[in-house]
Amino acid sequence: MPKLNNLKSNNRKSRSRVGRGNGSKGTYSGKGLKGQKSRSGGGVPIFFEGGQLPLVKRLPFLRGFKNRFKKQYSLVNLSSIDSNYKNGDNVDSDSLYAKGIIRKKTENIKILGDGELTKKLNFLVHAASKSAQDKIQKSGSQIDFISEAIYLDEKNKEDKQPDNNS
Repeated sequence: MPKLNNLKSNNRKSRSRVGRGNGSKGTYSGKGLKGQKSRSGGGVPIFFEGGQLPLVKRLPFLRGFKNRFKKQYSLVNLSSIDSNYKNGDNVDSDSLYAKGIIRKKTENIKILGDGELTKKLNFLVHAASKSAQDKIQKSGSQIDFISEAIYLDEKNKEDKQPDNNS
């Protein structure tokens, strides 16, 4: 019984050798009439863009550097914290989100020193400016910083915990 890998095809055509004169194929050997592409060694380079300003020449206008590892912070001023919190409250991403001060719970939080702090609060944030740290300590509040790795580990643990309510 014949198998597919044993079959031989007789309809193989040798490839057309272009640019070898009249004897090979025809008068112009499939290259058309005149022009850059019909000449021997002619043709446009692969990066040619049809006469428009090439990408290589346009690139210097698009200079700059984007740091992929830059940390984005939600900035919060002490004045907004002082007006929204009561004495002894905890200031963290959940409470800031609940009060509408930040837009996303998952963003890093940085406290800035604009305004005064008159209440004693407990801060749990990712960063704080030097002036903010001084004002927080002067008011008798406590500030703790969250490292990103610990914060992500806690989030993953919350997501992986099985639901025992069923």
